[in-house]
Amino acid sequence: MCGSVEGVTTIEHRLGPSIDDSVTCCPPATGVGMDAESAERLAGMLKALAEPTRLRLVSLVAAGQGGQACVCDLTEPVGLTQPTVSHHLKILVDAGILEREQRGKWAYFRLVPEVLDAAAGVLTSVGTGSRLGSGAA
Repeated sequence: MCGSVEGVTTIEHRLGPSIDDSVTCCPPATGVGMDAESAERLAGMLKALAEPTRLRLVSLVAAGQGGQACVCDLTEPVGLTQPTVSHHLKILVDAGILEREQRGKWAYFRLVPEVLDAAAGVLTSVGTGSRLGSGAA
């Protein structure tokens, strides 16, 4: 059963007649919320970032000259071999967080700022209860 205590809607489980059958217990959700496709994209991004080495790689790329970095310059700072760093970078590229450009023997990476901005916007919207839709992330 439902009721209102000092203006706050409450749900109570007790025996007896309802408070008022004509009154809706809890107001329906008014926001649309995040659609399934946006949720999948954001979850993939967050999963890719939810690893300490990948977070460091993103920050190293962002701090690189011109906002980019060569894979050859990323191995020493994270203390991993080139194949392991390349694996982490591939995950970040697949998640849409980084872009890869081949220059001769070496691959260079740069952030995709609009993707990170969109993810930040979605997370901010969740925190403020704003409407989320297919255009997010």
